[in-house]
Amino acid sequence: MKLLLLAVFFSILFCASAVKAQKQDPVVVKYHATLETVKYVYGAAPAVARLGPNDILETNTLDAFGDAIQKPGDTLALVKGDNPLTGPFFIEGAEPGDTIAVEFLKLEVNSSQGVGAFAPGFGALNSTDYTPMIQPALPERIWLYPIHPGDNTSIFQAHDSNFSVKIPLHPFLGCIGVAPANGEARSSVVPAEFGGNMDASESSVGNTLYLPVNVPGALLYMGDGHAAMGDGEIAGTAIEVPLRVRLRVRVIKGQRIEWPRFENQDEIMAVGIYRPLDDCLRIAFTQLIEWIHQDYELSELDAYELLSKVATIHLAEMVDPNYVVIAKVDKKYLPPRKTSR
Repeated sequence: MKLLLLAVFFSILFCASAVKAQKQDPVVVKYHATLETVKYVYGAAPAVARLGPNDILETNTLDAFGDAIQKPGDTLALVKGDNPLTGPFFIEGAEPGDTIAVEFLKLEVNSSQGVGAFAPGFGALNSTDYTPMIQPALPERIWLYPIHPGDNTSIFQAHDSNFSVKIPLHPFLGCIGVAPANGEARSSVVPAEFGGNMDASESSVGNTLYLPVNVPGALLYMGDGHAAMGDGEIAGTAIEVPLRVRLRVRVIKGQRIEWPRFENQDEIMAVGIYRPLDDCLRIAFTQLIEWIHQDYELSELDAYELLSKVATIHLAEMVDPNYVVIAKVDKKYLPPRKTSR
């Protein structure tokens, strides 16, 4: 009898220990990026850290100028390269044909000020290599934006008058993506199928980003933190800031997507990235129709008709070599979901 009681006792003790182990906090992987360790392309490179299932990543990003602009009088000539990237991070279990889901847990501005600028050859209303004009290019100008964590705002101060106004903060990652397919390396300035410089304010807390996996481990990069940005990013910059980043990545096996997607509690969102703008929009909406058809089992034609009545569009940016449009639909307009991600 005593042996039986001892066996029961140790069995209960073992089960309790197993349950306790399952409830333990996930592993937190910490990595600190510097100007010496950042990259300027998305591509194959040695991983700076590896993330396992349910691991949480805590890291940092530099601003789009590599934190080079710090005071009045600083110029863009100080900038080593555009959009320095933290990473890559190897995602355990991710293989080509899978999808990774990036859950943004916390994004905090890591500076007392942000930077805004425009310069010759860049911007929606400026002469560029892709849109040449005969009038002179706009000159370089830089604005500094004080950050006020107390009321979660920044301040725009006009250069040519005494006007100033508060701008609410909405921190997000302007750059986040994975290594491209076919062994390619892509500039940190150019967004495409792998994500990259999407300048999507949806890359923020409360949303999940889905990215296609093109290489073993996915090789996740991030950077180009923004404190706030207007739709289109028309002058070429947001309020550029370094960020403290906390996120979680999981692998969705055997479910491949062709372009990035976002999701939150209320909406599903498909990203189109290309030029001209109308083709960019077509990519976003065909991807959204495919998502609705696969996961919610509406026919493609019914989804097309429904989106014509209830969809919304976010023009994320129209200044990079590829433009970015995000097509969205509120889940309240959709039937119950049949396929989970």
